[in-house]
Parts: sequence; C-alpha cells; structure tokens
Amino acid sequence: MTTEFTLSQIRDRVDEQWDHAVDLLKQKIALKSVSALGITADHMKESAEFVANELAALGVDTRVVQSTNPDGTPGAWEVVGSRIVDAAAPTVLLYAHHDVQPVPDASAWDTDPFVGTEKDDRLYGRGAADDGGGIAIHAGALGALGDELGVNIRVFFEGEEEMGSESFIPFITAHRDDFEADVIIVADSGNWSESVPSLTTSLRGNADMDVSLRVLKHPVHSGQFGGPVLDANTVAAMLIASMYDASGNLIVEGLDSQEPVGGLQQDLDEATYRRDSSAVDGLVLAGSGTLASRLWVKPSVTVIGFDAHPVEGSFNVLADSTRFRLSLRTAPSQDPVEALDALKAFLTAHVPFGAEISFANEDAGKGWAMDASSAVVHEAERAMGEAFDTEPINKGEGGSIPFIPELQKLFPSAKVLVTGPEDPKANAHSPNESISLPGLKKNIVTEALLLARLPHISLD
Repeated sequence: MTTEFTLSQIRDRVDEQWDHAVDLLKQKIALKSVSALGITADHMKESAEFVANELAALGVDTRVVQSTNPDGTPGAWEVVGSRIVDAAAPTVLLYAHHDVQPVPDASAWDTDPFVGTEKDDRLYGRGAADDGGGIAIHAGALGALGDELGVNIRVFFEGEEEMGSESFIPFITAHRDDFEADVIIVADSGNWSESVPSLTTSLRGNADMDVSLRVLKHPVHSGQFGGPVLDANTVAAMLIASMYDASGNLIVEGLDSQEPVGGLQQDLDEATYRRDSSAVDGLVLAGSGTLASRLWVKPSVTVIGFDAHPVEGSFNVLADSTRFRLSLRTAPSQDPVEALDALKAFLTAHVPFGAEISFANEDAGKGWAMDASSAVVHEAERAMGEAFDTEPINKGEGGSIPFIPELQKLFPSAKVLVTGPEDPKANAHSPNESISLPGLKKNIVTEALLLARLPHISLD
C-alpha cells in the first residue's frame, strides 16, 4: 500500500530539506561543468560523479558511464541508475543534464558566474536554471518522499545536452533497460513565470543545412564587370528574401503550421517578448497570427552563418561565390527531413538569375507534441495548480530537444512530461543566468506530489 500524501505534508518535507537543495545547486554551479571545454574531460566526469553521489544518498543505485559517439570515439559522462520499490508499481524515468553552457565573457555578469549567489529571491550562476535546477527538482522530490516512494525510479542525467547529444542514440541503444518507463519526466524547460507553472506542450523540430551559390568561376573587378553580373552575396540576399511575404510570413510550399497543442490558454505578451528578446525600438514583429503560434508551432528560418568578406580590408571585386547556413524550425508534427526537402526544392526553384546552387551538411531532429488528453498530464496539471496555488498556463517552446521524440519512438507507450526550472527571467545561455528560489521550491513540491499520486491513477 502506497502512502497518500497531503499537500501540506509534502510542503513540510520540502521545507525540511530546503537548505540542502539550495546548497546542492550552489555546489553544482561551482563545478564549472562546461561541456564545450571537452565532454570527455575530468571536470565533466567530476560533475557526473557529484550528481551520482547525490542520487545515491537518496537510495538510487547509480553509476557513471562514459558513452560512445557514433564514430566509436569516447563520448560524454552519463549518470544512470534506478531505485526499484515494487515490481508492480509504475516506473518513472527522471531526466536532466549536468553539463552547462560556457561563459564567454565573465565581465558581462553582475556576479561571479561560477559562484551561486542569492539576490532578491533568485540564485545566480551558470547552470542555476539550465539545468542544475532540473537536477535539484528531481533530487528534492525524491528526498521529500524518502522511504515512502511509491513508484520505481530510473534516472538519466546527460553530460552533453548543450553540445547536441551526439552520443545519445548509441547510448540508449546500448543501455535500453536503463530507460524503460511508464512515465518520463524531462526537467529541462520552464514555467510561464516564476509564479505561474506550465507544462511544455510541444517542441519544434530543427533542421540545418549549408547553401552555396556561385555566379562566376572566379572573382572579377566590380568596375569592369559589375552591373550585368550581380555578386554572389546580393544573389544570396535576394534568394533569402524570396522565402517571405511582405509581412514576414514564410511562403515556402511544404512547410507545415499547426495550432498550439491542447489549445492556446493565453497568448504571449508582446511587450514582454520585446523586452526579453532585446528588440530595438520600432522593430515590427514579423508574421501573422498569435505570437504564441508564431513561436511554438509555425516554421521559421534563420540565417545563422554567412560567408562574406569583412568590411575592413574589402576591395572592388565581385564575389564569385558565397555560402550561408540555414536553421529551420519546423512545426512539432512535421517530419524535419520532409521539411528540409521542401526548403531545398523552394530555394532551387527560386534562385535568381540562374546562379548555381548546392547544399551540404544537412542535419535534422524531430519535434514533439504532448498527449494533452493523458491522465498523467491531468495529474501533473493538478499537482502544479496545488503547489503554485494558481492554475497552470501550458505553453509550447520554439526550441528543440531532439532526444525526446527519439525516446518516444523507442518507448511509444511512455507518457512524456516536459517540465523545468526556468522562467522568463532565467537568462539561460546568457549572462546573469538565475533561478527563482520560490519557484524552485514549488517545482519540487509539484514533482513530489505527482510521484506520490502516480500509483493511484491509470497510465493507459
């Protein structure tokens, strides 16, 4: 018989362990687990061992395993483990990642990025939110339930999420038994605000490719030949512009849009979006429809790289060729390979003035959409509402987490919940990253309530 906890009991237990939860997060920040400095390096192994030891103290049988990249080379340090309480009980896989983004310029921070610093009910430091907060949520929930945990637990804390998870598929294939679960909780997203909780309902897919254009066999003098021949950079600009109408809507045939998963409960606030995105005054936002749909479920194309001669040192010559890299975000339900093919077909058909076009370095990751009708989703929403004392406002994400659809493909019957510690003030990947401490406590209460209630609901 599993224990049925009340909200006040869970809150009391989280309060009792709160100082440890904050201290855990501060220690994690201090480890400087920047995967960009080497996923196989000793500092990443130390980070994995720290997380494994914290989980072991909570009764989880953990181990640190080095993954293998698709080419056979050594990969990231991963944390896997389990705590089996009853073979007949539901099994929950808890995911977070222990690697963090780099800090290119520490002077852009108001605090030391690798010293957890409390200020105005927030804890500042690199990885405080992304994804040290996810680690703290999982550890805090397990600590609150203690010996009265009523579900089986599996854990996977990844060591290269910020580097693209290259070794994820080989690792999960080699360790399939460590991932089988009825429910998967991915704590790597965020809430509507620090006081309003959210489930993440969808993630866009992502596809990248390099586009090369050639107009001449070699560079020539712009005075002698400019006019009848447009330089490659100008042709590239015209081709890129052809993907949009006058309002900034993508008009590429074959790129799908869809409605927000589960319905749009509340649109995003434009003023907040402008502030958070650092839009310059007077910038007109592109596209049509709700702001939420434009960010969550409509496709977008971004030029993330462009080869051109720098202004300094430039001279009067027609560029014979150029190359640019496109990042395509796809609707959650669209196959990203299909979308990339549609984009290639469009660009090929619309390249100006007969320039030669070619494509290279294509890569694609699928999007994901939540099962909004699932009993697990409804229970998670109920737990959020109680823990935060306000109804959740669910939201999509414009970004991508490609391993989630891969997990869903391997374990199609598992119910996936995407939660997380971030909020609009978190500044993940940016200077002055932080986490709301009151929000973190409520997130821990939420997950503990959910884990306590899962044995009592139908998972079909």
